[in-house]
Amino acid sequence: NMACCGSCLCCQCCCCTEGETRTPEELTILGETREDEDEILPRKDYESLDYDRCINEPYVEVLEGLDRKKTKKYEAVKWMLVFAIGVSTGLIGVFVDFFVRLFTQLKFRLVGKSVEECSENGCLALSLLELLSFNMAFVFIASVLVLIEPVAAGSGIPEIKSYLNGVKIPGIVRLRTFICKAIGVLFAVAGGLFVGKEGPMIHSGAIIGAGLPQFQSITFKKIRFHFPYFRSDRDKRDFVSAGAAAGVAAAFGAPIGGTLFSLEEGSSFWNQALTWKVLFCSMSATFTLNFFRSGINYNKWGSFQLPGLLNFGEFKCPDGDKNCHLWTAVDLAFFVLMGVVGGLLGAMFNCINKRLAKYRMRNVHPKAKFIRVLESLLVCMLTTVVVFMASMTLGECRDLGFLLVSANEDVNSTIRQFFCSNRTYNDMATLFFNPQETAIHQLFHQDATFSPVTLLLFFVLYFLLSCWTYGVSVPSGLFVPSLLCGASLGRLVANILKMNLGMHIYSGTFALIGAAAFLGGVVRMTISLTVILIESTNEITYGLPIMITLMVAKWTGDFFNKGIYDIHIHLKGVPLLEWETEVEMDKLTASDIMEPNLTYVYPHTRIQSLVSILRTTVYHAFPVVTENREYEKEFMKGNILVSNNIRFKKTSVLTRAGEQRRRCQSMKSYPSSELRNVCDEQVGVEPAEEGQDILQQMLERRHMPYPNLYPDQSPSEEWSMEERFRPLTFHGLILRSQLVNLLIRGVCYAENQSSASQPRLSYAEMTEDYPRFPDIHDLDLALLNPRMIVDVTAYMNPSPYTVSPNTHVSQVFNLFRTMGLRHLPVVNAVGEIVGIITRHNLTHEFLMAKLRQHYITI
Repeated sequence: NMACCGSCLCCQCCCCTEGETRTPEELTILGETREDEDEILPRKDYESLDYDRCINEPYVEVLEGLDRKKTKKYEAVKWMLVFAIGVSTGLIGVFVDFFVRLFTQLKFRLVGKSVEECSENGCLALSLLELLSFNMAFVFIASVLVLIEPVAAGSGIPEIKSYLNGVKIPGIVRLRTFICKAIGVLFAVAGGLFVGKEGPMIHSGAIIGAGLPQFQSITFKKIRFHFPYFRSDRDKRDFVSAGAAAGVAAAFGAPIGGTLFSLEEGSSFWNQALTWKVLFCSMSATFTLNFFRSGINYNKWGSFQLPGLLNFGEFKCPDGDKNCHLWTAVDLAFFVLMGVVGGLLGAMFNCINKRLAKYRMRNVHPKAKFIRVLESLLVCMLTTVVVFMASMTLGECRDLGFLLVSANEDVNSTIRQFFCSNRTYNDMATLFFNPQETAIHQLFHQDATFSPVTLLLFFVLYFLLSCWTYGVSVPSGLFVPSLLCGASLGRLVANILKMNLGMHIYSGTFALIGAAAFLGGVVRMTISLTVILIESTNEITYGLPIMITLMVAKWTGDFFNKGIYDIHIHLKGVPLLEWETEVEMDKLTASDIMEPNLTYVYPHTRIQSLVSILRTTVYHAFPVVTENREYEKEFMKGNILVSNNIRFKKTSVLTRAGEQRRRCQSMKSYPSSELRNVCDEQVGVEPAEEGQDILQQMLERRHMPYPNLYPDQSPSEEWSMEERFRPLTFHGLILRSQLVNLLIRGVCYAENQSSASQPRLSYAEMTEDYPRFPDIHDLDLALLNPRMIVDVTAYMNPSPYTVSPNTHVSQVFNLFRTMGLRHLPVVNAVGEIVGIITRHNLTHEFLMAKLRQHYITI
């Protein structure tokens, strides 16, 4: 702490205050975020998705009604939906590409004509003003759309990666988000910002995958069809995986790369049947986009000449040049060095962008929303001025002679002669005053057309401006700006090797490797990015150099920080689960990390207790238990295995009194006087002194008296030790949404009746409101009789995955992540529940806090 205080004196903040001495575990309990530069704890308000099936009685009834014919029909419907997702994603790509091309061509044609006229008449300020008007109008529209739906900002890949990891991020796959994303990205790209449309394409595809199989919309209430299938997190997440892969396939024309992207970056829970569906969806998206783009751009319907939004072109040596090779074994050494440089530059990019993101979180986002629009317009204005001034003052006028001989009309049409005399062209303007995809194509395929100084200046300007731009309130991708930065750097290396060392190399290969190195250093992807680049180049011989470069770039970058998507996930406080835990975590067991303070229900519970539990807790699942009264004495002094678990039981029962009091306070507003009177007999507790530390209050609640186990009784101070540590036999798990659904639909029976008289709900009725189940506060309490009883046994999950208290953390983690669980009960050797594990108990930060506590205990 002394060193810490010394380092903080210069910034007039002491980190040795009382608040900063709390351990990360305590901060996690309080749900706080440290002001320290690197300490951001996962937020607890994110809800987990449940990939595990709830095999209760309504679900079993559905299975019993299925025969072979219905199963095949169900599978055929799923294949049709996968195909529809792919086609829809391809059509969205066509829509975005068409309007981006339309707006960009209109802008550059008018501004280019103005620049040529004003170069002679001396009115370049008017040309700059015209360019500013176009760009700022487009960016303003994109930024306003993000104000309508804030989650439409950015690329969307961090959010989709989190969703597929099992975290529900509000609004991420809604129709309104999709509309704002698709329209916003075309205006952001057309507005001249250094952003790409590939990342938002992945997000758009994922939204289509989430929404299309549901046949309903929360945004537009009238869009609602009776389609009772695929109403579970499991099915929805599979379709989102297919949609994300289709987005990659449409963006790069890489269906195999899209499938691998969904596997590597997105889907945490994968199965063999899903792989084939995702590939089919990616193929559908690729060829839909290819068909329409080829027809629209070349008027050759059915020719399939443009496989993706980003096309690298064909890499080949000039005809007749026998000394030309795309790459040789000697070049691999330079590729490795370029991988190291790309990793270093990528780590620097991520570090700068992380600091900018933190600055925005503290100084921009808390303010009025229009401040975000102003920031977007400021970035747009500065980018436009830099592009214009750099093209006018920093570009070199180079000879146009050899290009006039070229038969490539596309290359000649993108040459810009701004501010240069006849038979010369401006190399800087040629890069800046063209769409980004065209600039990448030039760096890959034009030979000896850019000076080293121009390439270096272009890289520096693009690096800084794209780093600043990623994170502003517009839909923005990062693939194309990263590829363009890396391609300019690779082309610079090629020019140096050719001119200074006289080596016979193919410049396009070095530009491609430079693009791969920088992109790999930023996003840290390996398998999928290798395949995406190979499919985009349509040149399998580039497989080895691209793979080596990406591996080296990732290893170099990982030495300093994480990939850009992981950084933004961390900044949002998303409780993401990594692929595996560290080896030292096996010093912990399930009993060390579980939550022992359980809120539970009985198989037959009164409505008053259920309403109380649901209104006073935020938990999304509750163990269904019974008390093992018959064997409670043996529990205290019998089997050694059981008695070893008493320490888990103690921490479990000591907080239930505080919970009971909170329930009673909420019941004061219950319309039934009978229920209000139930709480009048509760033992009062003196309020905490003002100014008392919140953490101290939470810790003291661990030592409250054990509450009553039945809703009709008050706590007894005369309970024996055996009564206080009464064992709870575990029978199953029931979700909050299921309990609320039962209450709203009046599923209950009277005390003088049999539970068989309780109404039965079908599986379709249980899942009808998915994914927006009603809240307990939507319940009209006046319509309920608090003395009625609800039998939850038919609707609970009677056989969830469980672990024993002595299970090592690595086994717990692998089970939880591989099976896509939401809750993992900890059950001892005789079937008594002693705790529960959720996603937050398995985050890296929580495990590290528990490991430090473990070392202190030792």
